[in-house]
Amino acid sequence: MPRPRVHDLDRLLDAAERLVVEVGARGVTVRSLAAAAGVSNGTIYHAFGSLGALLARVWLRAASDFLDLQTALADQAEDAVSAVVAAADAPAAFADRRPEAARLLITVKKEHLLGPQVPEDLAGELLVLDKRLVTLLIELSERLWGRPDAQAVEVLTTCVVDLPTALFRRAFTAGEPISEDSRLRLAGAVHAILLLPPPRKD
Repeated sequence: MPRPRVHDLDRLLDAAERLVVEVGARGVTVRSLAAAAGVSNGTIYHAFGSLGALLARVWLRAASDFLDLQTALADQAEDAVSAVVAAADAPAAFADRRPEAARLLITVKKEHLLGPQVPEDLAGELLVLDKRLVTLLIELSERLWGRPDAQAVEVLTTCVVDLPTALFRRAFTAGEPISEDSRLRLAGAVHAILLLPPPRKD
């Protein structure tokens, strides 16, 4: 059986993304995914080796695309504070472009998609993604305060990860667009947090 073409793989990943958002990662089966994508069970196994590998690839694709956008938005900002606000707002901006991928990243627990049998190559890609986020946080910290230490990065993690998740989760869970009010409140909260420099560890 020839390997599916790239656009067919993307279509299969799109179908898996929609299905995960609708029924949860644990509700996805090879049969339900094959039906949703209009392919045979064999196509899924042939293309990805296992359902677990496919679901890991769904997460990787969404997270990688999100980080691409988040990094670009931060890089385009005129000053350091605006860069943090842009990075924090990235989930809402991503939802405008890829609503299902954004919902997946916010509402689906990562560990539900990434089981213990993730292939070694995918595990390596996951590690690279984690390092990319840390690198972004360190770069923002250096732009703001000229320091890349853990205390500074922790403050930025609150701004860029914790606050957006808390403020946007309800809308994502309901499948609703992120309101402008929520985005403005997030920006206000980020500005307030950045007024105080991070503590230094003695």
